[in-house]
Amino acid sequence: MSCYCYIVECADGTYYTGWAVDPEKRVAMHNKGRGARYTRTRGPVKLVYVEELPDRKAAMKREIAIKKLKREGKGRLIQEVQNPYRVE
Repeated sequence: MSCYCYIVECADGTYYTGWAVDPEKRVAMHNKGRGARYTRTRGPVKLVYVEELPDRKAAMKREIAIKKLKREGKGRLIQEVQNPYRVE
């Protein structure tokens, strides 16, 4: 079963990375205050990045890799998805 790694941008401009089977449902949970503790006080959040992965293990591994990135790295990742044909 496919799983997804996702990044949401919180109302205070920070990023939160997680994984889910249904990322849109998970974002709704974050916005209802039933998501991660980090997002409870920083809502509402908006989904800015989603990556499909083959299974839960791969999604969790990718989540860890993204969490290790600095803010700039996460920003580049988000930008690449929003504008995949950009030439620098």
